[in-house]
Amino acid sequence: MGFRKLHHGCHCLADRVRNCWGKEKCDGSIAPLSTKGKAGRIRICKVTGDRRLCARMASMGVYPGIEAELICPENGSQCLLKVEGGTISLDNSVSDNILVTAL
Repeated sequence: MGFRKLHHGCHCLADRVRNCWGKEKCDGSIAPLSTKGKAGRIRICKVTGDRRLCARMASMGVYPGIEAELICPENGSQCLLKVEGGTISLDNSVSDNILVTAL
């Protein structure tokens, strides 16, 4: 069995990283996570930035198409993101690279 055939059946981190730059279509207004100043449900549309950041976000479950709950006290501060049963704290520089839409 070749690598391509083995990799084709694998739904792993590499697939999430590959999809990180956004084939997912989002309806409504798309904005960086850092500008969403209130709590609520969101859908992640795209993760921008370098490959390392995208891989780190994908390993934590933050990739396009995922629905999450956002808890931000105010614009430009640290955000808490509830994703698939876990809670992630993101600083402003990382949340600028995550484009989301409200649900």
